Amino acid sequence: MERFYVKTFGCRASQADGAALESALSAKGLEQTGGAADADLVVLNTCTVTATADDELRQTVRRIHRESPEARILVTGCYAQRAPEEIAALPGVWMVAGNSHKTRIPELVESAAPYHSQVTGFGQIQVGDIFEQRDFLSSPVEDALGGRSRPNLKIQDGCNNRCSFCIIPYVRGRSRSSPAEQVIEQVRKLAAKYKEVVLSGINLGRWGRDLDSRLRLVQLVRRLLDETPIERLRLSSVEPMDFSDELLELMANSGRIAEHVHAPLQSGCDTVLRRMHRKYRPKHYAGRIEKARALMPECAVGADVMTGFPGETEEEFEESRAFIESLPFTYLHVFTYSERPGTPAAESTGQVPMAARKRRTHVLRDLAARKHREFRASMVGRTLSAVTIEDGLIALSGNYLKIALASKREANRIVDVRIGGLTADGLSEAGALRVL
Repeated sequence: MERFYVKTFGCRASQADGAALESALSAKGLEQTGGAADADLVVLNTCTVTATADDELRQTVRRIHRESPEARILVTGCYAQRAPEEIAALPGVWMVAGNSHKTRIPELVESAAPYHSQVTGFGQIQVGDIFEQRDFLSSPVEDALGGRSRPNLKIQDGCNNRCSFCIIPYVRGRSRSSPAEQVIEQVRKLAAKYKEVVLSGINLGRWGRDLDSRLRLVQLVRRLLDETPIERLRLSSVEPMDFSDELLELMANSGRIAEHVHAPLQSGCDTVLRRMHRKYRPKHYAGRIEKARALMPECAVGADVMTGFPGETEEEFEESRAFIESLPFTYLHVFTYSERPGTPAAESTGQVPMAARKRRTHVLRDLAARKHREFRASMVGRTLSAVTIEDGLIALSGNYLKIALASKREANRIVDVRIGGLTADGLSEAGALRVL
């Protein structure tokens, strides 16, 4: 029996794709292994949001080929869709399958010609026009990726926005939604195994707008609560203006939705947002976050923030930093701007020197660390609802805090945990060792 290993890079939607690939390959009779060293087939599910992500993939291919020269390496995902020839030329790559062909990988593996890249020096390429995709294409997710306790279920793919810095629409295609009945059935099945399911997508808040029905994300979530026994739903990243009052009120009042708001910001400076072609201004963003906190005083509030966007002056960066300081963020994902070939921003003449970009990144990461610690400290003495993960010694709270448990619990259970103190990056249950 052929053995396979799937390694996924990038966002929650990619994690969901990776889990679906694991299920689909297992259904074809292949045996999943715990690492690349034991696999005959290694599937690398890629990200291409930054140059660093591309470099990580190339390094991984070289390492796997060096350590397991007989393994077939199949590269898929966003980098594969963007630059298939570049990847196919890497020594050891057997096949490149873009996002356009990702759901066909089990059949491609079954029917493809033998491993030949060592002879020709070039892997097979299976990539089509992603913009021709009109339907939502995703294999069912039956288990969490890599045996985790919280499966990511992708219910939306693609993006119709054209942010000037972003390559994702060109590698994921138009916004497409999984039909409501399909989502409900998948969540119902996952609820038989898991206590928490994470709903994910490339532009999750746009779910339903390409379907014939008038359902929107908030109506879908209501149906999931009404028609499935899932104990906790968590929404991944949602664009700020898609956090409607109705959705936020449902999150606050249901008791079965994690109080966790992640809304991409990118910049807190109005002029930078305009150059980015983002569809909101800082005051609009602040209004959504303030509404969320008014309804859910202890909710997690996270954002993606970019530093060093072309033309960003010191004054604009300071405006962004001050805006971020003013809002109740509990964590930030801070990215240094990375030129993506084919995007308008990459063609700009006002590129910020890399040293300045990195300095600004450090400033915001220091700010994020302080805000995160303050939020964690405010939880001491409280009792939080959390799902036990990993080996049962860790739990993740509804408001997205990692808790070191005082004693081992069964994994994949929702428990109430009284917080006794802080750890280096999370919380500790009362009675557990405190690490300040």
